[in-house]
Amino acid sequence: MRAVAIIAVHNEERFVDAGLTHLFAQGVEAYLINNDSTDGTIDLARRHLGHGLIGIERLPRGDCFSWRPLLERKQELAATLPGDWFIHSDMDELRVAPSASLTLAQALAQVDREGYNAVNFFEFMFIPTRESPDHDHPRFPQTMRWYYPFLSSPLQQVRAWKRQPAPVNLIEFGGHRVSFPGRKIYPVVFPVRHYQFLSVPHAIRKYVERRFDPNEVAAGWHKSRAALRVEGIRLPSESELRPYASDDALDASNPRRRHFLFDADWAALQPRSAS
Repeated sequence: MRAVAIIAVHNEERFVDAGLTHLFAQGVEAYLINNDSTDGTIDLARRHLGHGLIGIERLPRGDCFSWRPLLERKQELAATLPGDWFIHSDMDELRVAPSASLTLAQALAQVDREGYNAVNFFEFMFIPTRESPDHDHPRFPQTMRWYYPFLSSPLQQVRAWKRQPAPVNLIEFGGHRVSFPGRKIYPVVFPVRHYQFLSVPHAIRKYVERRFDPNEVAAGWHKSRAALRVEGIRLPSESELRPYASDDALDASNPRRRHFLFDADWAALQPRSAS
């Protein structure tokens, strides 16, 4: 069985090697959409061509970040790329099987054999802390070891699916959930380690300095991200998070429903970060 992750990238040089290496170790191939990166992302990615990376294409960015054209292109690619299963993913996300005894590709094959055609993921958010605020380097998975479980809705990330006879829909739920006729979601949720930002300066570059498509913001997309300001960024203490030991030991109990980074009420109560 062939599984392919379709990933849009823009200035992901910190993430690209770790993200691609992880996917290939999980038995998953990758196809990249270059949304006009200006750093070393694509040079680093090209080293993997023919070794798990099956292609790179460019989708122009324009003067702001627009999510809809990227989702539309992912829908098209999922209908034309070779593959049995597809994963709509981002480079800062490391997706794994529910059991460390299986690779992600093996787990998707098991899902397929059991008659299901979609997989929901549970997010474990890894972020810097006041005690350890800077992980802005390619070895971030080894150094950023504190997380919190996050669940804003029961079907938060239905982002893996079996090839369908007609195009799937990633637009309807803003990329959070794929939809198509006859969707049958596997009852076991898969984990995803999401490295939301690597330092306060990285959060500023990623959210505060990014111009989001005003039409998408008006439609209800990106609202928390577009509203983030430098003075609102606070880092939690390690005592407020959970230490990472292994994927099998990730703790999903009592998940947060708002991210630390975008929770203005929480941020207003915290001391300023020293970073």
